[in-house]
Amino acid sequence: MAFLSHLISGISLGSVYAIIALGYTMVYGIAKMLNFAHGDVIMVGGYVSFFAASAWGLHPVLGLLLAITVCTVLGVAIERFAYKPLRQAASLAVLITAIGVSYFLQNAAQILWSSNPKVFSSIVGNTNFPMLDGRITVSLIALATVGACIVIMILLTWFTGKTRMGKAMRACSEDKAAAQLMGISVDFVISVTFAVGSALAAVAGVLLCSMYPTLTPTTGAMPGIKAFTAAVFGGIGSIPGAMLGGILLGIIEIMGKAYISTQLSDAIVFAVLIIVLLLKPFGLLGRHVTEKV
Repeated sequence: MAFLSHLISGISLGSVYAIIALGYTMVYGIAKMLNFAHGDVIMVGGYVSFFAASAWGLHPVLGLLLAITVCTVLGVAIERFAYKPLRQAASLAVLITAIGVSYFLQNAAQILWSSNPKVFSSIVGNTNFPMLDGRITVSLIALATVGACIVIMILLTWFTGKTRMGKAMRACSEDKAAAQLMGISVDFVISVTFAVGSALAAVAGVLLCSMYPTLTPTTGAMPGIKAFTAAVFGGIGSIPGAMLGGILLGIIEIMGKAYISTQLSDAIVFAVLIIVLLLKPFGLLGRHVTEKV
């Protein structure tokens, strides 16, 4: 029963990683850049939801919607003022800028809200459901997290495959120059991509803080790195790959803590990533694209 309980916890944590990784994989798949500030947008979403509920007395669902709105605007602003001027710059310059934006958000949060941990209340309460004659229990937040991950992946798959904007995103991912010649506004598509990714970060931030109810300015740092790892693990640029990588990463982390060592769990996660990339350099569901020159 202990194994099943750990498995449920791993799937729940992995679902949060998957939601964050979906934001990473969308931005990379279209803009071909790694937005390392993505994890700190998670933290901002958590703080907005926290203050919406504790200071302003809003319903948790309204707090979530407010967090999504704020993070969406923040994501678009980051892209507009930090990344858009570097559209033609070297990838190293963009990477350094992303790290700078990450530290800026962390320090701004520390100035605005202090570094003292905030106790976050679960968005769906603390209800537990007994299963298998009460031998294990499943929390409502775990069920909500897994359900949210599945719904988000289905909606993103439909959005990128069936809608006009989704098709424009796929066109930009394949060839930005050709897409622009066909009348697609590449800058607008990239802005929409950042908006969607940041909205997902807000959802992930609220769910993460509901599962682990301690909120600090660095709350999103490690989950952001692990979610990026999950995106690479599953095949960065692939929506199903991001979900698969996130869930597997969550299971590996929880099982590592339970059966090997709580102190070595992070090392185990990254070791598994290295092994997978040695065997499959493009990730589990990634595909090798041959470029014609």
